[in-house]
Amino acid sequence: MALLNWRDEFSLGIPEVDHEHRELVRSINSMHQVLDHSPSAAAVSSALGEIHSQIAAHFALEEKHMRERRYPAFAEHKRDHEFLLDEIREIMDECEQELPYDREGFGAKLNAWFEKHFSTYDARLHRFLSGTSSDP
Repeated sequence: MALLNWRDEFSLGIPEVDHEHRELVRSINSMHQVLDHSPSAAAVSSALGEIHSQIAAHFALEEKHMRERRYPAFAEHKRDHEFLLDEIREIMDECEQELPYDREGFGAKLNAWFEKHFSTYDARLHRFLSGTSSDP
């Protein structure tokens, strides 16, 4: 069963960003399946390191587009990006300390973050970029 399910409303209308959104969802689901079979602290930390790097690169691309278009809610949107990256780093730190990996808790956090981020921050950004709203 997939941790995250792609929905069309996750699209921003920027092909390269939308492609990365789909790839992030796919990568996170793949990581989650792998960890079902090998949930060791080292495997979790390694997988999360890869996801963290991929997400950080994606956020940099998205933030570049927001800066270029002078998106008024850039700072707030960026803070939410940093929040997720901090959460992933905290889980990685816990794994390095050999604390048990809470698969269900992590899945719930990640799913809630993506659902909220896509439906609020990214939805507002999409409306701004498409010209359907002047509100950030």
